Amino acid sequence: MTDTLTEAVPAPPTAEELDRLTAATDFLDHDHETVRAFVDKALQGVDRASATPVELAVALYYAVRDGIHYEVYGADLSPQGLKASSIITGGKGFCLHKSVLYAAACRSVGIPARLHYSDVRNHLASDRLRSYIGGDVFFHGLATVYLDGQWLKVTPVFNKLLCRLYGMTPLEFDGRSDSLYHPFDAQGRQSMEFLTDHGDFDDVPYEFVMGNMRRKHPKFLDADGTGTVSGGSLADEAS
Repeated sequence: MTDTLTEAVPAPPTAEELDRLTAATDFLDHDHETVRAFVDKALQGVDRASATPVELAVALYYAVRDGIHYEVYGADLSPQGLKASSIITGGKGFCLHKSVLYAAACRSVGIPARLHYSDVRNHLASDRLRSYIGGDVFFHGLATVYLDGQWLKVTPVFNKLLCRLYGMTPLEFDGRSDSLYHPFDAQGRQSMEFLTDHGDFDDVPYEFVMGNMRRKHPKFLDADGTGTVSGGSLADEAS
């Protein structure tokens, strides 16, 4: 299957959509004091009155990428656990969590943002994680943001420490082009490829997300089905 993420070009948002796509939601709760504090810390030293949306989006990208630890084990997938404010409090999560926080942070400074989902083949997962996932195809979350007249796909997911442990070059974002995935690792080996595009959503489509997790990765979920299995560390499993 081709990489449909690079084929479709979403239309620019209307004025009504711009308002809707900067609003707080149940999951993208940027009106919560915890999210406001996270954004304020991320933008310390930035003159928010004169900074461009691109500059703000880039600063927030690195705050989420490196400020929230990437961890797949023991992750809270309940409705409460997928709120931006809860993700900050927990201090960790994987793609589903970090994309939510980034979208909320961008909306908080007036940047239209959505959530985007796809299936990807990840060649750099640990053997233990593959056993839980059921192979190397993962249900994956990222964000899309509207900057300088274009929608960009942004993945503030793998923090620098994890990239170093897995021999990957950290994924950067300049606010002018997509920050999608690591096509190769530091040794030139392919590390990720996109398979199926599920599109954009204005807020977390909770039943859709959990339906995909239950159907595609049932062994990865805990006994209650509201989180991932615990007792592991992706960093410790790096070889």
